[in-house]
This record gives sequence, C-alpha cells and structure tokens, in this order.
Amino acid sequence: MASPLDDRGTPPPLNGRPGGVGATTTGQEQRSLGDLLRDLANDSTRLVRDEIALARTEATNKAKQAGTAVAMMVAGAVLAIPAILFVLQAVVTLLSNFMYDWIAMLLVALVLGLAAFLLVRKGQAALSAGSLTPERTAANLKRDVNLVQEKVS
Repeated sequence: MASPLDDRGTPPPLNGRPGGVGATTTGQEQRSLGDLLRDLANDSTRLVRDEIALARTEATNKAKQAGTAVAMMVAGAVLAIPAILFVLQAVVTLLSNFMYDWIAMLLVALVLGLAAFLLVRKGQAALSAGSLTPERTAANLKRDVNLVQEKVS
C-alpha cells in the first residue's frame, strides 16, 4: 500500500492542485451555523454533566477525608486518656514533694486544659471550610467558562 506522504514527507495536494489552492474544504469548514450551534449546545450540556459528576465525586472524597480525620482524632483521644491519667498522677505526685497537693493538682489541671484547648483548635483548623473546598472542580469550571466564551466569540 502506498504511503499518503510524498518523497519530502508532505501530504499530496488536495484535488491535484498544489498547495491546496482552490481545493475543496473539509467537512468541518462546510458545516452550517445551525450545526455549529447544535454542537455547542450538546458540548455545553455534556460539559455541565461532566462537571456535576466531578463535583459529586470530589465532594464525596472530601467528606470521606473529613470523616477519617474526625475518626482519627476521636480514636487518638480515647486511647490517650488512660495514659494521660497515669502520667498526670505521676506529675502531681512529683510536684507534691515541693508544694501542697492541691496546688500541684491545680497546676497540672491548668497545663492539661491549655493543651486540650490547643489540640481542639488545631482539629477545627484542619476541618475548616477552606481545606474542604473542591479545588479541581472550581478550576475546571473556570477553564470551561473560558472555553465556552472562546467558542461563542
């Protein structure tokens, strides 16, 4: 079977005319305005459906991510409670050698309360709305709007 390229590696001229001058146009160039508008509407509909599917998938993944983060925080807190109690009792016992027992207990409780507050705030920051935003969907929507504007222009 003969190659569609000539000796120089270029395709043969259309309709036997060199350089394609006066050659017939391709099917893409002969399409009517109605065909182009119909294709634009079909492409836009498909694009919206695809973006909705992507948003749904991404939202599901973000929800799973948030659920996993919360579950790990809860599991860590539950497992740490007995260990923390023993360590705190040891600290209170140690401090009781240098001060009244009630002052040692109060000091340990204040430090523990501060640590708990900081951990809760860090967990809240990890679950903030900004970290759960579907970035890929937003970027795709911006790109799609620009693409549709280019096609319409």
